[in-house]
Amino acid sequence: MNSRVTAFTLLELVIAIAIAATLAVFAVPSYQSHVARSRRVDAASALYRAAQFVEAAVSNDATALPPGLDQAPPLGTAVYRLRALPADDTNGGYSLEARPVETGPMRDDACGTFVLDATGLRTNRGVDDAVVKNDNDCWNTR
Repeated sequence: MNSRVTAFTLLELVIAIAIAATLAVFAVPSYQSHVARSRRVDAASALYRAAQFVEAAVSNDATALPPGLDQAPPLGTAVYRLRALPADDTNGGYSLEARPVETGPMRDDACGTFVLDATGLRTNRGVDDAVVKNDNDCWNTR
């Protein structure tokens, strides 16, 4: 009887591990940036939904956002908390902000807090309320 044992050689195993490691090095950061981008899109979308609510409720002087409009994503664990800010001379009647939850995954994001006002001005503020970005990188929904 001729019995043959088949198995991986050490070289084949090392090559397979090297390929898996190379894929992980490129795939994990790409996946993390995709997740962060989708969370930013959630925040921007939530601000637009809240703005529609505030626009419709202007006659009722509603300043508090109802449940479901006060966080992003609207269902599940909040990544951003939304709130309406009072009117001033520059915001056109109201301003909304989506601030990352302090213990959440976006707390150290470069985009910081998303701000949308009644004039349509979109900005992002950092921890010290300074404007960190005023371009479309954070608001890009494509």
